[in-house]
Amino acid sequence: MIEAVIFDMDGTLLDSEPMWKEAEKAVFSELGVDVTEQLAQQSASMTTIEASEFWYHHYPWHGPSIEEVANRVVTRVGDLISMRGSALEGVSDTLALLEKHQVKIGLATNAPQRLIPIVLDKLGIAAYFSVCCSSEHELEGKPHPAIYLSTAKALGVCPANCLAVEDSGTGVLAAKAANMRILAIPQDNEYDHQKFDLSDFKLRSLTEFELEYLA
Repeated sequence: MIEAVIFDMDGTLLDSEPMWKEAEKAVFSELGVDVTEQLAQQSASMTTIEASEFWYHHYPWHGPSIEEVANRVVTRVGDLISMRGSALEGVSDTLALLEKHQVKIGLATNAPQRLIPIVLDKLGIAAYFSVCCSSEHELEGKPHPAIYLSTAKALGVCPANCLAVEDSGTGVLAAKAANMRILAIPQDNEYDHQKFDLSDFKLRSLTEFELEYLA
């Protein structure tokens, strides 16, 4: 029986990928980086530090450190979320349903810790989450399972009794390695991609969520 549901944040609770792309392109372009779509796709699922290291490797810049540049990106993303962030379909109803049935709710994200309250407050869903964890406090981000294992531990629930809700292949790999049940909600253009074959369930959106996924 599932005792806790752990949500990814970016792409699962809100469609923030365009904001990350916009912020990264603006910040890295200012440093002389040629932010191509092909390379941007490779860095999309990385942590902010990993993405900054990735771009520095391809287009070394002079001046600010990788950490400083990563911080600029995060600040820009936070500003964009504050201005334009909105919950994806079904998010609020699903959280309310889980709370009604006394299911523990956690958050496990590759995004920096300081973005978590910005997102949850903007979406008006902060009160549902009893535990929120960022992989910036782990040795490795997703697809490593550390962030999911830490979140389950903080919730006081065995990983096998957790359902992870993910929109990315790296997130699915992380949850699988943590021995969790997986509910995937891929982007429309990736819905049939084989990287989601590891998931136990797959939905078009959280509007299709039902309690049977916890049985």
